Amino acid sequence: MTKATFKDKQLVVDILTSAFEPDKNKSTINLLVGYGENRTEHMRVLMGYLFERSMLFGEIFISGNKKGCLLIKYSHREKITLKTIGLDIQLVVKCIGVKNIYKVIKRQKIATRNYPKEKHIRPVIFGVKNEFKGGVTAARLMLNVKKYYKNNTLPVLIDAAATYNVQLYKKFGFRIIKKENLLGFPIYFLRIN
Repeated sequence: MTKATFKDKQLVVDILTSAFEPDKNKSTINLLVGYGENRTEHMRVLMGYLFERSMLFGEIFISGNKKGCLLIKYSHREKITLKTIGLDIQLVVKCIGVKNIYKVIKRQKIATRNYPKEKHIRPVIFGVKNEFKGGVTAARLMLNVKKYYKNNTLPVLIDAAATYNVQLYKKFGFRIIKKENLLGFPIYFLRIN
């Protein structure tokens, strides 16, 4: 496992796009990028946005085989800056579209309601290249990250829509603390510590 630097952006975007582009199930990602002809382009914009925000306010871990990655943010580091405003505007223009802003705001309200005000660590997105799903890449990366945070005392909170991901997180000690269905698909909120 290695920690990403800004030069790894293309690699991380490639991994995450490969992991999530084939998934046509209802989820937050599909709410944002849609199912149209520009899906892959929108997916790449979204993954680039998540990379930038995670580099600003957290860390990114890449698996040893460079086929998986985990993006993390620290709640106490996040703040609004000119750069984050620019990233948000770019995301709306190049990915979400003005007509979908209401859905994004609704999703943010659900997240805000379910994430604590206390300092916490938040895995933002976790993905493995599509052709490596079902192998050991995801488990090995999760074990390495868990070892990296072995002395952590902050709670770690994550949300997921896919039941496969929920089951994976539960194997690593997360427990479901809440389930929301307000967007037409379930969002599970999980916590460890």
